Amino acid sequence: MIPFADHCTRVEEGIRKYGIQIVTRDIPDPLTGDLDGAEIDVDNALTPEQRLFLLAHLFGHTVQWNTDPQSFAMGTPQIPVREELLQPLLEYERQAAAYGLALLHETGVTDADQWFSDYSACDQAYLSHYYRTGEKGDFATFWRDNTPPLIPQVAPAFTPMKHPSRMDGVVI
Repeated sequence: MIPFADHCTRVEEGIRKYGIQIVTRDIPDPLTGDLDGAEIDVDNALTPEQRLFLLAHLFGHTVQWNTDPQSFAMGTPQIPVREELLQPLLEYERQAAAYGLALLHETGVTDADQWFSDYSACDQAYLSHYYRTGEKGDFATFWRDNTPPLIPQVAPAFTPMKHPSRMDGVVI
């Protein structure tokens, strides 16, 4: 069994070492988190499992926003997404997951690779559906076990810089 709460503590410490603030607060449903490039906000009602995924994944997007000027626009797509933009968006999500997995390893979390790969695959399948249809379905119905493993991607050096808050319903 993965000790999600203990892993959250490690990951939060790791994120703070990058100069990124973490705020736990009530985030209006159906959203679960937000980010601005310098801060990661997570809903106070999340389970430790959900929190661990969201912290690592939003860290990945934070890296992207601070290292690639085009990535902020990728994180705020017009829904439904035009088909030619779908693959770049899914690659954007995959890269965020790869940064998140590297963060897990960096903080000593090495027993959750398959779980994180499965959760990330579920997130991508969910988002693919949402991007195509604009419908926010039941996240759990997109879950598959034993998905292909992610390859961690170490974050390049960056300085956290604040961008406008998203709160547009993408982080759900």
